[in-house]
Amino acid sequence: MILRESKLTLLFALVFLFLYYPTTGYNLNIKNNDSSMILVNKIVPEAILKEVQIALSHYPELRETPIEFKFKKKIRKSFMQAQPKFSGLFVDKKNRSYLINISESFHIENEEFEISEIPSEVLTGWIGHELGHVMDYQERSGFNLLSFGIKYLTSSGFIKEAERAADTFAVNHGMGDYILATKDFILNHAHLSKLYKDRIKRLYLSPDEILMLVEKLALSESDNKL
Repeated sequence: MILRESKLTLLFALVFLFLYYPTTGYNLNIKNNDSSMILVNKIVPEAILKEVQIALSHYPELRETPIEFKFKKKIRKSFMQAQPKFSGLFVDKKNRSYLINISESFHIENEEFEISEIPSEVLTGWIGHELGHVMDYQERSGFNLLSFGIKYLTSSGFIKEAERAADTFAVNHGMGDYILATKDFILNHAHLSKLYKDRIKRLYLSPDEILMLVEKLALSESDNKL
């Protein structure tokens, strides 16, 4: 019995670490001089303001959703990471807030890229993918999100399902070109290993699958205009 309780405690502790971040007040509206788009309830570093604005313009559903974009020194096995804030996990879905962590540098094996070295369209695609995760999280209950965290930590098959869903959200919101630019940056980068590229191919939508979704979306939009 004690062993079982210890395992449960450890499991929920892992989920807690996966989801928890301190509560932040969301009363920041940002208007960029180069764009008429106002970012409501968003906290965005100046260095990525342009890319965030472009990505968010494809997600009108997230216009007033509280989201903080935050730089971190390092994120394990990732460049960006979208998560619901634990403080609002069990409140009404409409009142949840989210955090998108962004690594100050992208480190893969012996290669390291500063965020300033990543092309703007690639960065926009990455942000669009993470916003796809936010769209996915919004439809889940608090307990479902806890289950999501556990499965993401323990199942590579579930990681594939979650990452492909985020790609699909992004493409279906008109970000196909940006997602393709991100894939091209990774898969065709000469200095990234085959092992890492194979992982990306295994877990995320392929360029061909993205093009198929883009074509399907275009046909759907054409049919709606008739």
